[in-house]
Amino acid sequence: MSESPFRTEPGDRDTARQFVLPLVVRIERGAPPSRTDALETAARAVLVMLADPRALDDGEWAGAMRDWQDARIRKVVRRARGAEWRRAEALPGITVPGKAAEVRVFPPVPLDGWPKDLARLQVSGTDLDDPEPPPVADRGAPVLWLSPEVEMSAGKAMAQAGHGAQLAWWDLPDAERAAWRDAGFPLAVRTAEAAEWRTLTSSGLPVVRDAGFTEIAPGSCTVVADHPALRRASGG
Repeated sequence: MSESPFRTEPGDRDTARQFVLPLVVRIERGAPPSRTDALETAARAVLVMLADPRALDDGEWAGAMRDWQDARIRKVVRRARGAEWRRAEALPGITVPGKAAEVRVFPPVPLDGWPKDLARLQVSGTDLDDPEPPPVADRGAPVLWLSPEVEMSAGKAMAQAGHGAQLAWWDLPDAERAAWRDAGFPLAVRTAEAAEWRTLTSSGLPVVRDAGFTEIAPGSCTVVADHPALRRASGG
C-alpha cells in the first residue's frame, strides 16, 4: 500500500467513507481478564479476522474489509458482560479465546452505522490490570512492543496492539503469513524499556503512529511490531 493507513496527515483515505473494525472484550463483574491476556487476545483476533476466508477474495465479509482498508484503519474496543455478551455473540463475527480473556471481532461497519447491540456497549472504563508481571517475552517469537512513553487505557492499548499485529501481517511474505496462521498466531504484548524503545522505533520494523482520534496526541508512536521474519528483513 502506497499510503499508510496510520499516517496523521490528511490524504485520500480521509475522503473515503470511514469504517471501523469492532472488537468486544468480555469483562464479567468479579472475573475480569488480565490486561496482558486481553491485549494479546485482541491482537490475535485482528489477525484471525484478516486471515478468515470470509474476509478474503469473494467471501461474505470481503467487501466490508476492502471498504475498511481503503479508509483509515480504525478499530474500536467495547466491553460486555452477561446478556450484553450473549447478544454480541449472536451477531456475525469470531470469538477468539485467550488464557482467560475472550474477544469477539466483527466484520467492519460504517463509522455511523454500528449494529444497535454493539452501539450500546461502553467504550470507556475498560480498565484492566496484571495481577503479576507478565513473563519475559521470547524474542525468537512475534512480540508487539508497547511504548513506555504513552499512557493508554486497556481498550485503547488493545486497539493499538491490533494495529501492530495488522502491520506485521501486511509486511510478512506469504509463506511466513501462512506459517503464523497455521501456528495459531502466537504472539506476546509487552511494554518496552525506555532505552530499547528508541532503538525499536528506528529499527525498520513496522511502527504504529496513532491518528489521534482518542486519548493520545496525533502522531504518537504506540507499538512496534517485531516478528522474526521482519527482523531478518530489517537487518535486526
